[in-house]
Amino acid sequence: MAAAPLEPAEFARLMAPFAPFESYPHLVVAVSGGADSMALALLADGWARDRDGKITALTVDHRLRPDSAAEAARVATWLGRRGIAHATLVRDGPAPRGDVQAAAREARYGLLEAWCAAHGVLHLLTGHQREDQAETVLLRLARGSGLDGLAGMAALTEHAQCRVLRPLLGQRRTRLADTLVALGQAWIDDPSNRNPTFARARLRRAEAFLAEEGLGAERLAATASRLGRARAAIEPVVAALLARAVWFHPAGFAWLAPAELGVAPDEIGLRALATLLASVAGASYPPRLASIERLYREIDRETMPGRTLGGCRILPRRGRLLVCREPEAVEPPLPAPPGATTLWDHRFELRLPASAPAGLTLGALGDDAPDGAASRLAATLPAAARATLPALRDEEGLVAVPHLDHFRGGAPPVRFRLFFRPRRSLTQSGFTVV
Repeated sequence: MAAAPLEPAEFARLMAPFAPFESYPHLVVAVSGGADSMALALLADGWARDRDGKITALTVDHRLRPDSAAEAARVATWLGRRGIAHATLVRDGPAPRGDVQAAAREARYGLLEAWCAAHGVLHLLTGHQREDQAETVLLRLARGSGLDGLAGMAALTEHAQCRVLRPLLGQRRTRLADTLVALGQAWIDDPSNRNPTFARARLRRAEAFLAEEGLGAERLAATASRLGRARAAIEPVVAALLARAVWFHPAGFAWLAPAELGVAPDEIGLRALATLLASVAGASYPPRLASIERLYREIDRETMPGRTLGGCRILPRRGRLLVCREPEAVEPPLPAPPGATTLWDHRFELRLPASAPAGLTLGALGDDAPDGAASRLAATLPAAARATLPALRDEEGLVAVPHLDHFRGGAPPVRFRLFFRPRRSLTQSGFTVV
């Protein structure tokens, strides 16, 4: 039996917890073409127009399937007929190895958030719904996740570039499809949703069996909501521990006081360590809990050796721990065009004026060794962190290393701004709804 379509007034109530919004709000909606995201785009468009605002729909073409470009073009045509602005973002580079869906998700959010940053948009909406939440909880349970993972996706997460909003997290998948039917809008069925190679597809095939055993989507989503409340309750305690235990350098590395972790309850200490690692690495998610637990058990040992985990190096230094980026994990150099914002290594944001010279790139300092005063300043920074400092280069070589106050010719070639803005801040928070 068809469910009642999601009406504009109800969608407005779903958006209310995310307030306040700016006057004439501009929302970005991630639209794959599936029923969930298409329904979200149409509902969000109506919501924004009622407030004299607008949406921009963004489709990411991962180039992982032969039909992906044609599907993105179809979405653009559908939305264009409704007067909705649309752009397709293309993932470059070879196909990912290993966990393809995780790599695709990482690339997708990177492209979406970069577009938001470049266009000054504060709100990124995704179409995740109740069954997505249930699948997320089951997948994380299978991987041995703790409280954070089992709380599922938060309806709101604060990222460095924008807020990620999931207003449909409590809605059933079938209701969103019925909403599109009522609006006379077609959608695309992604064949990867039926590909047994992927764990989510296998879970969907087992939905009926799981529901019979009491693990239906509604109950799993409700469990995530309750654990989300618990997560929100301890976040201030974790933030207070981080404030006492961590000193962050604007060059992207941190000093950690192990003694502060040692006197905290294990759950608080583990969450603080996980947050720190994700922030230093510029990762959306911390390493798996089992790996963090192993590191946590070693931290208070006087003979703890250096470790690498989650794209970070963890090194003992005179009673403290240096947590810095792992050089082998750093993103390759990126072009830094004049008048644009460049996001590098998921951690640094460079803003160049239009008067900047062409041909600049932003990447890791590596083995380059600036002379003079910069060398004296470099001596004050941990050697392990120097290779991953952000550096500007051109065809002739090193132009600037801002954190070493080094500039070719002794002065900046142009005025620019460089910020350390990891995807996950030390006090990132969110809430979960059913």
